[in-house]
Amino acid sequence: MTRFKSEFLSSIAERGFIHQCTDDGALDTLLAGPAPQCAYIGFDCTADSLHVGSLVPILLLRWLQKTGHKPIVLMGGGTTKVGDPSGKDESRKILTEDDIARNMAGIRGVFEKFLTFGDGPTDAVMVDNAAWLDELEYIPFLREYGRHFSVNRMLSFESVKLRLEREQPLSFLEFNYMILQAYDFLELSRRSNCVLQMGGSDQWGNIVNGVELTRRVDGDTVFGLTSPLITTASGEKMGKTAAGAVWLNKERLSPYEYFQFWRNTADPDVGRFLRLFTELPLDEIARLETLKDADINEAKKILAIEATAMCHGRAEAEAAAETARATFEDGAQGSALPTVEIARGDLESGIPVFQLFVQAGLSKSNGEARRLIRGGGGRINDAVVGDETQTVTATDINTEGVIKLSAGRKNHSLVQPV
Repeated sequence: MTRFKSEFLSSIAERGFIHQCTDDGALDTLLAGPAPQCAYIGFDCTADSLHVGSLVPILLLRWLQKTGHKPIVLMGGGTTKVGDPSGKDESRKILTEDDIARNMAGIRGVFEKFLTFGDGPTDAVMVDNAAWLDELEYIPFLREYGRHFSVNRMLSFESVKLRLEREQPLSFLEFNYMILQAYDFLELSRRSNCVLQMGGSDQWGNIVNGVELTRRVDGDTVFGLTSPLITTASGEKMGKTAAGAVWLNKERLSPYEYFQFWRNTADPDVGRFLRLFTELPLDEIARLETLKDADINEAKKILAIEATAMCHGRAEAEAAAETARATFEDGAQGSALPTVEIARGDLESGIPVFQLFVQAGLSKSNGEARRLIRGGGGRINDAVVGDETQTVTATDINTEGVIKLSAGRKNHSLVQPV
């Protein structure tokens, strides 16, 4: 039984979302009251899509809304110009104003899949911290707020300590990040009566700074909550694959590839990922966790369908599942497989097969592709490639008008002549 009275904290605690919380008893009492409360999470605009590493904070906001409260999505139009040193070994690349605006536009579309936006008391809103950070005057800001921060304490936070211990440079620009994030919380407390900031466990020090700044400057009580760093059973960081990041925008990663990421979950991770990344009832998840051996594949399919449906819609999830079934169970081609266009003239001239595997995104380098083929893991139209120097030509186009490439049993791509 959960120890929380509020539906929000009970729900996320049962599913494994909570790592640390400031005064969780007082926060629980507040959230259990009749009035909707406002909470936020910040997202910097370092790319034009978020990836599955951002799913836990996104789903925290989703559960907040589902349990009757109001989410604020804080876009870091201002803080992206500085760079968060948390968990980084090197300084973040400085982006232009145009880069940040382009990335922000791409990220906005992600949240519309997970949250309901509008003007209602529990509708989500999206704000940009550039609205206040860009207007700050340096000397007045230092005089008013800098005095509330201890450099000794800032140096003790994990995000700073790790960089210094690894003898990685930490610029003064980045060192200011935690002050600006703390100021964000103060501004949102004033503007929106926001009482809670959430984030990953690496944000704990930054969040506590905001809690304390709001108390010292305005005398208001606000709260912080962090989620655990999600790693796989093998200890790897969640969302990292051989092919790169698992993006949430379909322009970056097709729904089928997204489905396959979840379908390939390791057996020990299935139950935990079902609790975190789906909204299936906990008793159903408990049943699925008991499946063993080959039966666990059914639980993986359910995880993949539910996670893909939340991100890309039920229709895309079902189409991806059908493509996977046709590809793996029937040996068919599958219409939703990732497709790369290759000039027909290049095929008529002939392309070394190892180069084609790289162009199709099935290998990261020519060397990796060669090793794949030498090991017997490369296939063209389901036939094993016997020679890494083999040339693929227009004669390899199958009756469907494409060339099917396979790297192992689970990774496939179609070459479409144009």
